[in-house]
Amino acid sequence: MSLFSTLSVSASGMAAQRTRAELLVENLANAETTRTADGGPYRRKDVVFETQAASSPFASMLDSALNGAPAGVHVSEVTVDESDPEQRYMPGHPDANANGYVAFPHINPAEEMVNLMDASRSYQANVASMSAVKDMILKSIDLLR
Repeated sequence: MSLFSTLSVSASGMAAQRTRAELLVENLANAETTRTADGGPYRRKDVVFETQAASSPFASMLDSALNGAPAGVHVSEVTVDESDPEQRYMPGHPDANANGYVAFPHINPAEEMVNLMDASRSYQANVASMSAVKDMILKSIDLLR
């Protein structure tokens, strides 16, 4: 794997983790949202990662032949939690049903914070990898002088 393709892998990892972090923050912000434009409570969102082939067909074939591995990661889809919302008894709430229960999103703020810290650490690891590769490239250029 060349140094430049390593930069591409790190960049794709950073983009994927940024998307994950954005969705986690959205989940945290809407943890108590009982009514959306669709009428029901907010639904938790999550990302599904998938390996990504090299950008051009030739580069993809060459990478596969030399390394046997794809180059990078991307978000293949954003999933929406379809589980039943959490029902809380709050008879005075404007969104309460006839029995006094309000449907809240099935979001655990502590779990979302842990996932957000994980996304942040993964992003930082990709930044560190990119910095190390940049330093290697600069040292290689210095050797050629």
